[in-house]
Amino acid sequence: MKTIAFAARRFSGARRTACRTLVAAAAGLALHGTAQAQAEFKVGHVGEPGSIFQKSADEFARRANAKLGGKLKVVVYGSSQLGGDKELIQKVKLGTVDMAVPSTVMTSEVDQFGVFDLPYIVKDRAHMARIEKDVFWPSIAPLAEKKGIKVLAVWENGSRHITNNKHPIKVPADLKGIKLRVPEGKWRVKMFQEYGANPSPMKFSELFTALQTGVMDAQENPFTQIYSAKLQEVQKYLSLSGHVYTPAYAIVGLRKFNALPADVRQVLEQTAKETQAYVYETAAKDETELLTKLKQAGMQVNEVDKDAFIAASRPIYDEFANEVAGAKPLIDKAVALGKQ
Repeated sequence: MKTIAFAARRFSGARRTACRTLVAAAAGLALHGTAQAQAEFKVGHVGEPGSIFQKSADEFARRANAKLGGKLKVVVYGSSQLGGDKELIQKVKLGTVDMAVPSTVMTSEVDQFGVFDLPYIVKDRAHMARIEKDVFWPSIAPLAEKKGIKVLAVWENGSRHITNNKHPIKVPADLKGIKLRVPEGKWRVKMFQEYGANPSPMKFSELFTALQTGVMDAQENPFTQIYSAKLQEVQKYLSLSGHVYTPAYAIVGLRKFNALPADVRQVLEQTAKETQAYVYETAAKDETELLTKLKQAGMQVNEVDKDAFIAASRPIYDEFANEVAGAKPLIDKAVALGKQ
């Protein structure tokens, strides 16, 4: 009997030991899973597959992951998977998304970003490079940091053109009464109100359906966004207004970013800046190819009277200069850089 009792105690002890081992292993797996989750650096954007947003973010991730050596894994979530532009900015500030690639919507955080919403202020990428160096980094980026947002690099969304289902747009008067979707930024709204349209801010993810159902008649975007979102399937006319060149911004939440190890921060920031050359080269190539594809898809393409649009844009410059603190020096400097 003693032998049986001793064996039972040994079995019971072994079972307890095995249970403790299993619990420890489960805890270890849970901790490992948590560590893996923490090691993911989430990048969100609203671009569809094939857009310059998607190409830019994926290239950034490829380069950064090659340098990080497993210290952090950059993972990209496109097509508004993590939210629309405004939501992404808020999530970046809160730290639930690590990085986003917004464009026009940055004006909802810092009014001075609206200088890029002024019609025809940016002539081309070479001009934009001068503005970036002499206007953006010294005068605008620091204002974003005061709101908890750090800009790692300036990328591109592109030159915007008007599409609609009514008729060709050649002069601003042709926009009268047209229901036109714009991004979530007040200066684009003001611009198209000045032109006579009926603009409404709307998430990009909702745009296709709004055009398809007639909730909206028109929209304005770069070729890369038009084609990748298949807007050519629900829009008949493409008017080459080129009214605004929109930068895109690789942004992170300042607090969470500063909590990363210094070497990781350096890789992410340096890689974001290095990626700009790829973005510009890819965007320039896409512009030519995508216009051809949009024509082949059946869109009717026309030139616009840019002088008429420029003349109609003057009140926007005056309003921006009067309403936004420090705006006039930004405008004057940007315009002067265009004459070099």
